[in-house]
Amino acid sequence: MITVLNRQRRHRIRAAKFKRLLERLVRRYRPGKTEICLTFIGTDLMRTLNRRFRKKDGTTDVLSFPLPDPQGGVGRHLGDIVIAPEAARRQARELGHGLERELEILTVHGFLHLLGYDHSPRMDREESRALGRERRPPRR
Repeated sequence: MITVLNRQRRHRIRAAKFKRLLERLVRRYRPGKTEICLTFIGTDLMRTLNRRFRKKDGTTDVLSFPLPDPQGGVGRHLGDIVIAPEAARRQARELGHGLERELEILTVHGFLHLLGYDHSPRMDREESRALGRERRPPRR
């Protein structure tokens, strides 16, 4: 099951679109029967989560929280992805594309982290393939 929640009010989120994107990613990468929760949050909460879990005092665009697989891959909760649309909006402007495109990129990025990908050229290639076109320069 895929759940998409919007817990911020600044930007309109088309939850069904992001649910379909995650469904396509699950079909493509076949992690087994999984549950994923994607939540859009405000920058204040993102900063709190970033500080608590990454020990970095500042907001970020996306965080992924993969969960261990206690059931050997059957009916597991793959993890949670949280995205701050306000941070994404700033990046989208810098990169010259729209907010929705940036949110798609961040959703794919977060999903790949749930699968165990780390920032690397391999992850960049997978993001490009999953998005079906050229993406922005690699993240630092």
